[in-house]
Amino acid sequence: MRSTGSGMGCPDWPKCFGAWVPPTSVSDLPENYKEQYSAYREKKNVKFAKYLNAFGFTETASAILNDKSILQEADFNVTKTWVEYVNRIVGVIIGMLIFAVALSSIQFWKSERRLTVLAFLSLFLVGFQGWIGSFVVSTNLTPWTITVHMALALLIVALLIYLIHRTKNESKVESPVAFWLLVACITALLIQVVLGTQVREAVDVIASKIERESWIANLGSEFILHRSFSWLVLALHVILIVKLAKTDSLKSFSLILILLILGTILAGVGMAYFSVPPFLQPLHLLLATLTFGWQFLFLLKLKRQRSI
Repeated sequence: MRSTGSGMGCPDWPKCFGAWVPPTSVSDLPENYKEQYSAYREKKNVKFAKYLNAFGFTETASAILNDKSILQEADFNVTKTWVEYVNRIVGVIIGMLIFAVALSSIQFWKSERRLTVLAFLSLFLVGFQGWIGSFVVSTNLTPWTITVHMALALLIVALLIYLIHRTKNESKVESPVAFWLLVACITALLIQVVLGTQVREAVDVIASKIERESWIANLGSEFILHRSFSWLVLALHVILIVKLAKTDSLKSFSLILILLILGTILAGVGMAYFSVPPFLQPLHLLLATLTFGWQFLFLLKLKRQRSI
């Protein structure tokens, strides 16, 4: 939602403008809606700051409480409101499905308790993700909160993929060198995702000051590092694919992985050369997430060491 600019389409959480079905026109809102929801966020942030102080993040808590720009309410935009609302509905559906997975996992409590524990951990993290999401909204998309939100999403993806893999009881392919190459690929991708969040934060700083066509030209070292690091990500994956070229059982995995990497990089190139088109931003993030999920599933299919 951050990439589409719709993250603050609903200024409150879990409802949207105080209703379960959001408005379709600004005339449906009270005249003082900006002041009303600004006060709501301020109250929420005071609570959030207490949690941060309790865990020792006093400087972060102070920064949130003293940053008045967080409380600035945007003009109502029906498109952004409904994009954010649909995003929340999808989140609820995912939560319900993971709840069903957790209930289903109870059958493994005696035979393989780890599956039940991880399934309920996934359910807990989905709830925690929603709770964090409420503060993402209340802090007006403060960059680090969105990064945490993204990291939690990737962790949930990894847990669910692991559950799927374990319940299938598939045999692993013996390729220890490929295993460690893939670990290097995953590490590089995660670093690249973090670098990407830094670029996005830099974009957030300049987006309100200059036109979209000038965003890339006014980015600093964050963008150069993110762009340059993509070559390392690509090179590691090419080495991995070459290593697995003669492993028939993994050819389809290898092909899909390299296509996902190329798609992610091409989406990034498109943003750089075509003034960051709005549709490419979520596509770039989606492809990166799919790549991580596929990498992790791939990793589970490989043996780390040879059998003795």
